[in-house]
Amino acid sequence: MGTSGTTMTAISDPDLALRDAQKAIQSGDFATARQITDALLAGEPTHKEALYMAAVCARYEGRSADALAHLDALKSLSPDFGRAYQEEGHLKRKLGDLSGAVGAFERATRYNPALMASWSALADLYLQAGNTDAATNARAQADRVRALPRELQAVTNHIHEGRVFRAEEIARAFLQKHPTHVEGMRLLADIGSRLGVQEDAEFLLESAVDLDPDNVQLRLDYIQVLRKRQKFAAALEQAGVLMARDPDNPLFQSHFAIESMQAGEYETALDHFERVLQKIPGDPATLVSRGHALKTYGRTEEAISSYKAATDVAPGQGDAWYGLANLKTYTFGDDELARMQAQFAALDIDHMSRIHIAFALGKAHEDRGDHDAAFLAYAQGNALKHQTVRYTTDQMHAEFDAQKAICTADLFEAQAGKGCAAPDPIFILGLPRAGSTLIEQILASHPDVDGTLELPNILSLAHRLRGRKQLTDRERYPRILHELPADELSALGEEYIETTRIHRQGAAFFTDKMPNNFRHIGLIHLILPNAKIIDARRDPMDCCWSGFKQLFAEGQEFTYSLDDIGNYYRGYVDLMAHWDSVLPEGRVLRVQHEDVLEDLEGQVRRILDYCGLPFDQACVDFHKTDRAVRTASSEQVRRPINKSGVEQWRPYEAHLDPLKAALGPDLAPQ
Repeated sequence: MGTSGTTMTAISDPDLALRDAQKAIQSGDFATARQITDALLAGEPTHKEALYMAAVCARYEGRSADALAHLDALKSLSPDFGRAYQEEGHLKRKLGDLSGAVGAFERATRYNPALMASWSALADLYLQAGNTDAATNARAQADRVRALPRELQAVTNHIHEGRVFRAEEIARAFLQKHPTHVEGMRLLADIGSRLGVQEDAEFLLESAVDLDPDNVQLRLDYIQVLRKRQKFAAALEQAGVLMARDPDNPLFQSHFAIESMQAGEYETALDHFERVLQKIPGDPATLVSRGHALKTYGRTEEAISSYKAATDVAPGQGDAWYGLANLKTYTFGDDELARMQAQFAALDIDHMSRIHIAFALGKAHEDRGDHDAAFLAYAQGNALKHQTVRYTTDQMHAEFDAQKAICTADLFEAQAGKGCAAPDPIFILGLPRAGSTLIEQILASHPDVDGTLELPNILSLAHRLRGRKQLTDRERYPRILHELPADELSALGEEYIETTRIHRQGAAFFTDKMPNNFRHIGLIHLILPNAKIIDARRDPMDCCWSGFKQLFAEGQEFTYSLDDIGNYYRGYVDLMAHWDSVLPEGRVLRVQHEDVLEDLEGQVRRILDYCGLPFDQACVDFHKTDRAVRTASSEQVRRPINKSGVEQWRPYEAHLDPLKAALGPDLAPQ
């Protein structure tokens, strides 16, 4: 009777049922726990906690095959769920597969460094294998986690199991009681960074480093946030502090090399990558980073050699394979294709490497004209990546609708004549893979224009204007734009000019090609009324398909589903039509990518006229311009104009009905 009642509870109240199951496991009543989890899974086969507890029950009851099946399902649903790998480690250790157990526990601690049981198990297994240094490190990690306050242990678990807002709630409450606890500050900064509030994360880490300047992890986190905010000089300075502490430390040398690369000091970066490789010959991560630096620097053949060296020493190094694919001009050989296929099928490859390899396989099959196999690979890579993102189309529509409802012609009339008068910025915006890098390269070839980066400054200002209540009052921004007085609008514009100065070389004008800035054209117009705004637009099918087959370094989370990317493109076109209707005529220049391909000089003259720049032949000969390019189109813009990207979606048309449906009849081909 009791068990039957529990089963009914499991169906009607899953959370209560899981608590009952957990109590049953803790008391050793695995039969009851199994009945509860079976009932839950019968109604909801993808319930993560039920799968996890079912695996635990199966292990204790000696049903190893069932345990593995539950864990495989769990890892498929949530590839970075640390406790799934911890449970796999316990199971493999019980079955005598000590090597498999070590691999599982290592992945568990990679995905959730707060798992004390995994660190402790690794310490024992490393010691058993005679690896005393690794055992000592694992034991120290277990002790470090054990020494954390209970609240911060919970915060770490919540962060790494995807409950970021709950983690933030606990971390803030803890810091109210312990305002100078550096690990609490570090964890809250981590949460802020994950939520995209990099400015808050930077402030917390800067304060924590001041409190504990010898804490290496704090400084490494600080460097990472500074890089995300594109404060490359500051990040390099912090990396230099670590180097000064221990100049021969390969970890510090590697970070110094990476930050030198980001700061544009490529020779320094390459020199330090070589120093790391002298100490750790064949280190795959360093070989990949060196490849990225060489690619950005335009030394393509050397980049290829570095990426290939990484795949030779570590065939499962997914970002090395994708580094080759992302050159766009590299063609994989048959042997390389076979090696990638073997790695993609390997059971022990980590989730991100599997994603990288899937996208590389798509490129390899595409180059061979096997479009069905290419689509399958791209679809697999996107599905795997989609599991890791939080983007929803509903949230996008809500944001765009708020911009349209609040940023009206009345707003711009009431706030006219305010803001910072500087004419320096040229914003190139729209969707990624729409030809914005080509437009930037054209403009950056002009002697009066500095080509910079996809600058985060406007997005950061929007985050700040949203304020602390961005979850409970999502429309505070842009609503606040109605309330800002002239001096604040001017100050925001001046702040943008000053904080972007580090990326400039002294020309009168500069580009900012952050594509997502199209969502904030109202803000740009109010704070920088004399800035130029160029909408880089490409055929919907070509643009969306190109985005779908591109794995972005970060952001652009709408690209990992045909439905999402089609809806996003439609929302973008609709929002741009709104800006056209409420802003002064001609405020935004629309540049159609296909028009640039058809009439390069005519479009170059049109762009330069809009920007108030005299014609310069170098803009037509853009491919001869020697500059670092950090986007996926870096190799393409180093070549003369060509039409190879036009209608690339056509061979995949049989698979693209979801994209056409999302775009709708006005945008999709009929």
